[in-house]
Amino acid sequence: MGSRKNTADVEALIGERIRSRRIQAGVSQDTLGKALGVTFQQVQKYEKGSNRVRAGRLLKITDVLECNVMDFFEGLSGGKMAAGGRFSKFLATKDGVAIVEAMLKIEDRALRRRVIDIAEILAEA
Repeated sequence: MGSRKNTADVEALIGERIRSRRIQAGVSQDTLGKALGVTFQQVQKYEKGSNRVRAGRLLKITDVLECNVMDFFEGLSGGKMAAGGRFSKFLATKDGVAIVEAMLKIEDRALRRRVIDIAEILAEA
């Protein structure tokens, strides 16, 4: 079985994915909390991974956010987290969601590559 550290890592990853999906859906913590019958502070705790989201509540979250429960578990295998760390934390932010959505709208592959090149140049500055 996994250690407490692995369990905490999984809870944090699921929380990040809840936050990312919530932001993508344009739902506030308060709205999600009301739909779940909890406070927005409780939603914050779920998103930070400090409180475990029970299965029934996770199913309710998928209803509110109109997603599949497996979206929260993708990349987990045998209790181990897929590599992510900073990347998954960034994707759980408004900026992360916005950049991914914008990039998905750019259909021209060469243009998308130019945007990436610009971002890399800016990151070096």
